[in-house]
Amino acid sequence: MKRVLDEDLSITLTQLEMETEATERIIEEHIESCYALTQHIDQQISELSTSQQKQPGQDKDTETEERISATLKHTDPELIHMDEFKNEQLLSLTINLLLFIRSQVPVTKKLFQSYASEVVLDPNSAHPKLIVSPEGDSVTYTDTWQEVPENAARFDTTLNAVSREGFREGRHYWEVLVDGKTYWELGLTYPSIPRKGSEEHCWLGRGADSWCVEYFNGWYNAWHRGAAHELTHVQGRAFQRIGVFSSAPGGLVCFLGAETMTPLYCFCTGTFTDRLLQAVCPGHDNQGTNWKPLEIVDASRSRPTL
Repeated sequence: MKRVLDEDLSITLTQLEMETEATERIIEEHIESCYALTQHIDQQISELSTSQQKQPGQDKDTETEERISATLKHTDPELIHMDEFKNEQLLSLTINLLLFIRSQVPVTKKLFQSYASEVVLDPNSAHPKLIVSPEGDSVTYTDTWQEVPENAARFDTTLNAVSREGFREGRHYWEVLVDGKTYWELGLTYPSIPRKGSEEHCWLGRGADSWCVEYFNGWYNAWHRGAAHELTHVQGRAFQRIGVFSSAPGGLVCFLGAETMTPLYCFCTGTFTDRLLQAVCPGHDNQGTNWKPLEIVDASRSRPTL
């Protein structure tokens, strides 16, 4: 029971942290908007003060200026004071929110399952050292260079493969079995990702046209635009499945530990500019520890572990 409660607490705290980061971004945007509005109001006040010296109606202008100043004072964050009652209210709200989130794991899983999408990997995109299954639902690294036809879609340096179709609109969720592997990358990419040569942007998440989570010897990182975000809250944990959720309306790319719906990282990308392809990299052999394939599983049937 203690282990289950500890895991639930970890999930809850992680979700709250992600929500906090999103809220902070929104608040920062609002602060910038308010600052611009304040500057505009200050300019208007200055113009009113100047006009008072030249035109009649000084009493009316003074009243307007006082109303504007009063409004600014009410919206000044520095003038907001917390007392014991407000602190107790916030604490109670936080505790109730934690309990609610913990109880929603099965519901959350069902919600994501409703967006489950079929993923079929394109063998013509796979690096020559990768073997894509005939069904297109798994990819395996091999030390042997395969005799495959050369084409513009094939990755020739990075160990990547992408899906055949992809999508432009809606919400989509898919899961990959990573159990027993010590190195992998998976995520989403635009078709425009570079596929030839040793350019760094060929790697998932290193350019502006792809997003991924990378796992290597117990360490997780989320990548986009070449920036690595270390996922300290799950370092050392081994997940059997990784879920990837994307929302075109919300501009989101989210990664989760699928068994417990543990949030790994969420990218808020804004508006997608092209079709999105599912992308996987099973990684090299990693000194003989990473021969298992990456397998795409039926996300509509998987169940959470509580």
